[in-house]
Parts: sequence; structure tokens; C-alpha cells
Amino acid sequence: MSKMSDRRKFLKTTSAATIAALGASLPLAGFFNSPFNKSNINSSADTVILLWMAGGMAHTETFDPKKFTPYSPGLKSNDVLSTFNRVPTVLDDIYFSEGLESIGSIMDKGTLIRSYVSADMGHILHSRHQYHWHTCYRPPQSVSAPHMGSWIAKELGPKNPVIPAFIDIGQRFTLGESEELKAFHTAGFLGNEFGPFMIPDPTAGLDSVRPPVGMNEMRFEKRNQLYKELMDKGVMGEYGSDYHKESMKRSMEQAYMLLKSPEAAAFDLNKEPKESYDIYNTGKFGLGCLMAKRLTQQGARFITVTTEYEPFKNWDTHENGHTRLTDMKKQIDAPIAQLIKDLEKSGHLDRTLIVLATEFSRDMMVEGRPELKVLEQVKQPDIINDIKFYGMHRHFTDGVSMLMFGGGIKKGSVYGKTADERPCKTIENPIVIDQVHQSIYHALGIHPETKYIIEERPFYTTPDGKGKAVMELFQKS
Repeated sequence: MSKMSDRRKFLKTTSAATIAALGASLPLAGFFNSPFNKSNINSSADTVILLWMAGGMAHTETFDPKKFTPYSPGLKSNDVLSTFNRVPTVLDDIYFSEGLESIGSIMDKGTLIRSYVSADMGHILHSRHQYHWHTCYRPPQSVSAPHMGSWIAKELGPKNPVIPAFIDIGQRFTLGESEELKAFHTAGFLGNEFGPFMIPDPTAGLDSVRPPVGMNEMRFEKRNQLYKELMDKGVMGEYGSDYHKESMKRSMEQAYMLLKSPEAAAFDLNKEPKESYDIYNTGKFGLGCLMAKRLTQQGARFITVTTEYEPFKNWDTHENGHTRLTDMKKQIDAPIAQLIKDLEKSGHLDRTLIVLATEFSRDMMVEGRPELKVLEQVKQPDIINDIKFYGMHRHFTDGVSMLMFGGGIKKGSVYGKTADERPCKTIENPIVIDQVHQSIYHALGIHPETKYIIEERPFYTTPDGKGKAVMELFQKS
């Protein structure tokens, strides 16, 4: 099956599930209020920031470097494990690849995970793995699975009633695979009010919280009043259940409340002191980290900042991997380190869980994983005579790096290990997606058996409610 037909199949099935969830008048029932109420469970975090390295960040080129082989014409591809030299971190005998010195300098404040293992889902497609990572469910589903941020928004509600509980910074839907991306940027059956507040460009973040250009306040107020009247009259008609109609109404009320509030200034990066702004100003991602800092300090609940997924761009390195990653590291290194430092300085880091993650890793030779290879999507010559082939260009699912900071996470810790020789696969303490999700929910005090009854069956935060938090990641209380 071609990659294009795989995408069409994915889009068709996920779109159908979304329409079914919104249009079939599905009730929400069966939430475990007791004994699974948050007040009965200890928590170590109130806020989550997900730093999403969209496109597949190579572990051997970032946070888990292997033997470095410099470029020269005539290299054997199979001999190249890392195309960057390694550099020391603040932790003894722990190294990152060159270009990540700033993040390395703050690793005494967090945990390095070197053993995340992505799912086997056949022919590798970014949007499928991203859907799986963000929802914990493999597409397609018979109902629209909620994004992790939506679960958190639903279970915990907003910290600040004015600031949206779930904010997504940096992803546009005007690029390739846009419909597939939309499929998991949703609250699904939980309802619109728990969906992401989208800020595609942090430099224009203020535009997201004010009336459209050319619309004066009087006209805006009239439109808002007309909308409320139409909603009260039930203009949605047969589309959506009463629950979803009310959810949409509340989402509009929340947007209106934000627009009229002084907290909207948190979205205005021009109010940041120049010295601070300049550190974060490495591009959209860096400024997204700056906005995440400002919003966390104003009481946001869940924030995603993404390097943005666009096919064959950013971390999606199908060629020129070494050159591209040199640029990507410049975009992320200083802003991420500064975000950690700033939140620690303001007293927010202890109760803010920061997670850096990606959908899978990359390798020069292996597509998928060693024992379950899939169709190769990149032509890699056995001998490298052009620098565009110098880099990790194939999708690798058996050894992926993650970082965690704050929110009760151990400081200066390393979890898991990958092999030093190809295939650089996980060989100690593998961790899979339901464990990642439940570890995050555990930090927030959300019970692992939280569920709703949808289509007369239970739908848990992780499949079948069987996910377990990795307690070794957390400080002992």
C-alpha cells in the first residue's frame, strides 16, 4: 500500500469517528467521582507543559549520542551512529550531542529517559504515531479519542477561570497532512470546551484573544449577543447531543471572558523585557516557550509547544539530517533551558511538569525496529559520497529519548538505556505510551481508572485502564 493511500485511509477513518462522536448524541456517563476524585489522590503537579519535537527526533543525534563519525566522502553508512560529537552535561558521565549544551547544563533539575519505545503500527506514518502519542489510542477508533490535554482539562478544570485550560502553541493546519493533524487536536467526546485553544504563531498570540481586525467593540458585543441568542434557541438542531451543545456554548463563553480580561496580556510577547525576549527568540518554537512561561505564571493548566509538524521539514529528516539538526538544536537549546530556569526562579517549576518528547527516533539503516522492519521510505546508499546522506533519515521506533522536569520528577536522574552499537535499541527499562500518560496523570492526581461510558462501553484515559505510572521517575515523598 502506498504512503498516500495510507494517509487517505487514516483520514477517512478518523474523520468518520469524529463526526460520529459529535453527531450521534452520545451521552457522557459513568465518571468515577468516588473514590477516584482528585481530592483523594496526592499530586505533585498542577500544570503540564509538553515540548513536542514533531517529526521524529533522532536519539543518537540529541540526548543519547553514540560513537561519532565525522563526514568524509566514502563513509560506509552502516558505520555511522552519530554525526555530532558528544558534549558533557552537568551530570557525571552523561553526555548529549553537540549543540545541546544549554539543556545539558540544567539536567540536574530533571530526568533523562533513554528507553521510550514507540508502537508497532505497520507502515510508519507520522500522523498515526502522533495520534497515538497524544491520545494513547491507536487510530482508527469508533469514537473520537480525546487528546491528553483535553483529559486533563476535563478532570481538573482551569487553574485560572479566565485562561484556557488547554493551549496549543505553534501548529498550523494549512500544511501537509492537515486533516490528520486535526484528528488528534481535539477533545473528542469530552466536548468543545475541553479542546485546545490554538495559537499557530506565538508572535501573533494577541490576535487570538481580541476581535478580528476592523471589528469595533460595539459590533463585537452585538455579534456575541446574537450568538448567545441563537445558541439558546438551539440552532444546532439535530447536530450533536445536548451535552455537546452546552459544551460548545461554554467554550464560547470562556473565549469571551478571556478576551475581556486583563490576563489576555499574557499572550502579548511585546510586554516581555527585551533581555528575556532575546534569549527565547530563536524562532517560533523559542517564542512559544516564552509564551508557555508567561501563561504558566498566569495559571494555564496544559500547554503544548511544538516545533511544528510539516512533512519533510524540521525534525522530519529524510535527507540532510546533520545539517537540519544543526539548525533544530539552535531553535530549541537556549529556550528550553531558559524556560526551566525562569519557572524555577518564579517558584513554578516544583508544581509544573515539563515533558520533552517526539513520536519516534531515527536511524541511518533501520526502518521500524530490528525484529520488525517495515517498508523503507528513504533511499540510503551503502557508501556516502554526498553530505545530504549524512544523517539519520529512516524512522526508528525501538529507542527514543524523552526529558522530564519539575512536578515531582527526580532531579539529575537517568532512566533506561539503549545499545551502543547498531541497532541502538532499548536494552533496559523500556517505557511505552500508556506508561507515559499514566505517569503524567499520576503527577496531577488523576486516577488511572478514570473513564466515561461511550457507546455503552467504558473509555479510559489509557486503553482498558491498564496503564501504570513509572514510579521510578518520581522523587520519594
